[in-house]
Amino acid sequence: MLNDSDRRLLRHLQADPAASVTELAQAARIPVSRALRRLEKLRATGVIRGIRAVIDWRALGYSVEVSLRFTLDKADPNAFDGFIAAAREVPEVIEIQTFLGKVDVRLSVIARDMRHYQEIYRGRIVTLPHIADIEALMHVATIKSQETLPI
Repeated sequence: MLNDSDRRLLRHLQADPAASVTELAQAARIPVSRALRRLEKLRATGVIRGIRAVIDWRALGYSVEVSLRFTLDKADPNAFDGFIAAAREVPEVIEIQTFLGKVDVRLSVIARDMRHYQEIYRGRIVTLPHIADIEALMHVATIKSQETLPI
């Protein structure tokens, strides 16, 4: 699906998302008109879904991250939908993942400190619907966080 020009464009776009089409074309060693066409095609086919700013929440005063694993009470056929809809409303939930297996849902929650986390947990998390079990994992360190793909 991707040709060599596409791969070069994507590698350079990942390295510098703010680069202009001219800069990307030069880095990929292709004409600007071709780079523009290739980038438009990559967007149209969904390979490039958008360009975003990555904001470090630690720089904004959040120092605690907790991964919460939930097993849901699936007696209600709407358990997943109800839980996820309510979890989306918690501003400190920065990621929601669903799984097949013992764990149904994982939330990544950030807080300014442990006191703030306790407020979030008691006031917003344990009140989420359809919870059968919760396991909390305190985040200690990020060893690898890869935003780029090996293209």
